Amino acid sequence: MWQATENGLHKIFLFKNFSQAFTFMTACAFEAERLNHHPQWSNVYNRVEVYLNTHDAGKQVTDKDYELARVMDTMYELFQ
Repeated sequence: MWQATENGLHKIFLFKNFSQAFTFMTACAFEAERLNHHPQWSNVYNRVEVYLNTHDAGKQVTDKDYELARVMDTMYELFQ
């Protein structure tokens, strides 16, 4: 579940291994590019940590963030 943080949305996605985590990030990168909205994220082994906010809106949460969060959740379901 996405958590509202100070000026953003945050979620940690867990996978079976590094390959799954990296594949998820790659698929999400293409979608983020399509949406012209790019996450702040990090990856360590099977964990992908994501922070979303809209930089050109003063780092506030906007519809762009909710759309990318929905896309990422949909992608994640493919790994379950």
